[in-house]
Amino acid sequence: MLSNFSSKKTDKEAPSAPSRSAAPRPSANGHSNPQRGGADRAPPSVIGPDLTIIGDLISNGEVQVDGEVQGDLHGTHIVVGEKARISGGVIGDEVVIRGHIMGSVRGNKIMLQSSSHVEGDVHHQSLAIEQGAYFEGKSRRTENPLEGVQRPVTSITSE
Repeated sequence: MLSNFSSKKTDKEAPSAPSRSAAPRPSANGHSNPQRGGADRAPPSVIGPDLTIIGDLISNGEVQVDGEVQGDLHGTHIVVGEKARISGGVIGDEVVIRGHIMGSVRGNKIMLQSSSHVEGDVHHQSLAIEQGAYFEGKSRRTENPLEGVQRPVTSITSE
């Protein structure tokens, strides 16, 4: 089990079985992760704090970034950790930002938490900004912020 995500066990579960409760789970820094939950979600892909990615990232699920990404990031649910640094665009259905982004952010639901530092335009349907968050750019509310965004095609296919 990843250390950033805790699990709760019930009496009915085997001790080694991870919980799939619909309640938000706190991350290692104590923040609740509202987009987690639901039995159909796979565990998040994690870019650890010791990892630097140069190039674009594409995911069909949740991505937790704690390291550095120099390129665009496409995902369904994206969590940018406090120590994370992204130089490029971030595109996702739900985006929670706690770290540093230099580039545009597009998403239906976007949350800039108090530790976030965003330099770039934010295109959103719903935007929440906590006190203490740094935001330098334009906020653009649209009904479909992901409209017209071309998702990069990957050469790797799953069977």
